[in-house]
Amino acid sequence: VQLQASGGGLVLAGGSLRLSCAASGSALGYYAIGWFRQAPGKEREGVSGISASGSTTSYADSVKGRFTISGDDRKNMAYLEMNSLKPEDSAAYYCAARIGWIPNLLAPDNYDDWGQGTQVTVSS
Repeated sequence: VQLQASGGGLVLAGGSLRLSCAASGSALGYYAIGWFRQAPGKEREGVSGISASGSTTSYADSVKGRFTISGDDRKNMAYLEMNSLKPEDSAAYYCAARIGWIPNLLAPDNYDDWGQGTQVTVSS
């Protein structure tokens, strides 16, 4: 599946953004979806993931209660709603997918297909 992330931008601390991940080439409903981020000089980290069935979601401790992952199978889209943004949330954000079940939705190595990054910058 081909993925394209969008929706990043510059926002003040406390603000909100919604990232979108558009899929093509396959039905996203068969895939587990993950959102990852990478800041300069840091490793890529898992932010949130959702199972193919949609029944299981996972969040990094740093974003719990602020970020929400969702999917729309009819539109072949996945989303990451980000609220109460902090400067430390600034990073390039990536969506990723893998068909079927995966044991750890926040582990980058579990995903096969990746979109390009979309930059999120949160100013204080």
